Amino acid sequence: MTSTPLTPDVIRRAPKVLLHEHLDGGLRPDTILELARDVHYTSLPTEDPDDLRRWFIVDSPGSDLVRYLEGFAHTTTVMQTPDQLERVAAESAIDLARDGIVYAEVRFAPEQHLDGGLTLHEVVRAVLDGFALGTKEAANEGHRIVVRTLLSAMRQAALSETIAQLAVDFRDEGVCGFDIAGPEDGFPPTKHLRAFHLIQREDFHLTIHAGEAFGLPSIWEAVQFCNAERLGHGVRIADDIHLKNREYRLGRLANYIRDRRIPLEVCPTSNVHTGATASIATHPIDLLKRLRFRVTLNTDNRLMSGITLSDEFETCATTFGWDLTDMEWLTLNAAKSAFYEFDQRLVMINTVIKPGYAALRESHAQ
Repeated sequence: MTSTPLTPDVIRRAPKVLLHEHLDGGLRPDTILELARDVHYTSLPTEDPDDLRRWFIVDSPGSDLVRYLEGFAHTTTVMQTPDQLERVAAESAIDLARDGIVYAEVRFAPEQHLDGGLTLHEVVRAVLDGFALGTKEAANEGHRIVVRTLLSAMRQAALSETIAQLAVDFRDEGVCGFDIAGPEDGFPPTKHLRAFHLIQREDFHLTIHAGEAFGLPSIWEAVQFCNAERLGHGVRIADDIHLKNREYRLGRLANYIRDRRIPLEVCPTSNVHTGATASIATHPIDLLKRLRFRVTLNTDNRLMSGITLSDEFETCATTFGWDLTDMEWLTLNAAKSAFYEFDQRLVMINTVIKPGYAALRESHAQ
């Protein structure tokens, strides 16, 4: 069977699954400007939409995580009222659906949206209402998408147990799990064990940012102490893979991650922009894929990296020679790893994803 190349049109039409995207990292620049004017926020670096879009993209030489995080001060400022949160969430759902994403888990930290006087529950309710609205508008455009959300606690703060309970409170209304985000170095996941244990006692789902800016100890703690089901980024697991005599040898932790099929929520362009890796060409995602880790491809922050998930697939296809079979494998990895009920995952895989890729192969063969 001949392989189907990943042209931009094929990538755009292929059904995709997104597991790692931050709500406050995916706003439309026009929306930021409009909401800023509404609340008389005057600290944006520019009022020109195109210039603002370029400012947010952190791709200049020497960029690092500190520079990457600068933009979030602006986006969270215009996400402090129910209307603002609902609009941003609705537009996120629509934009993802237009990119061919059929299932998305979008995460955000409720504690960052309290400056306008909202309660944590009001913040979550507004975001969920926005996702529901955006899903309906996407359907009216002919795009099918399921959007669920992960609630993130900031690892440098002290609200993780509260946010974990908040996630449980909304588990039947669209929240599909709990996460911690923020700086890894100096803020190990074990500082939040009470939150993780709460999630585990409630038979709920847990992913942890680990193995992005910090290395193997962060991954080890996330998995062995905190029982993370997935790893946000997780690319530093490559530090435990060594080339000897032209063969790759896996250390004990890397073997464990692969053997247990613990999913890696990999975001290559973001990793370059935050300085976690030097370039796409040197990014370990292709090695991890060839070694058959449970790799998934993600955007992280579409605004800050100036990308869509289609862009990410196109970049990796160009860099690593991926074809449609590779894209389907990664998409199925994401679908199997989603915090979505098992029977619904099967329906999505068997009625949306697999038929979608089969149709693309058939159209290419004609």
